[in-house]
Amino acid sequence: MITALYFSIALVAAAPGSLSDVPPPAEQIAAAVLAAPEELRDGAGVLGYDQHGKLVTLREARNELLCLADAPDDARVSVACYHKDLEPYMARGRGLRAEGITGQKSYDIRWREIEQGTLKMAREPRTLYILEGTAYDAATGTVTDAYRRWVLYWPYATAEATGLPTKAQSGAPWLMFPGTAGAHIMISPPREKREP
Repeated sequence: MITALYFSIALVAAAPGSLSDVPPPAEQIAAAVLAAPEELRDGAGVLGYDQHGKLVTLREARNELLCLADAPDDARVSVACYHKDLEPYMARGRGLRAEGITGQKSYDIRWREIEQGTLKMAREPRTLYILEGTAYDAATGTVTDAYRRWVLYWPYATAEATGLPTKAQSGAPWLMFPGTAGAHIMISPPREKREP
């Protein structure tokens, strides 16, 4: 479930939306960069949606981060920023998703392509920042019920090399897909409990 959740954010397909569903570019940019550390927001590039729901570049990157705006066809808010070296991997995932290929099959295809050298993937650790919530308030620039998570992609990392467990543990970092081209460290703080 954790995999599906973060993957849906990072690999949003460019699904068409109606004109009324797509916020203006400035609003998409403001919301998308909230996933990034504050000191990197101004220089982050942003991929967002045009009035036809097609994924386009809304702002060129002036630093190492690329952010992905919230999909206009989703009621919840899901934005993400990641190191630009992850873009080939993320773009390939979006392409596969557009073809209807998701889950383990999508991973397997990309991992094989990385091993064959046809898909570029940095060998050093690269970070993905994720911000989710129930709504975005453009007037205040805030996300309601905000929840942050981090993923550190580290191809071929192992439990032995990192000293991390390979099973999810509440609030603790853990290594997912150890030893594969898609190995990454998940950092998911406990969610705050809301009053009924």
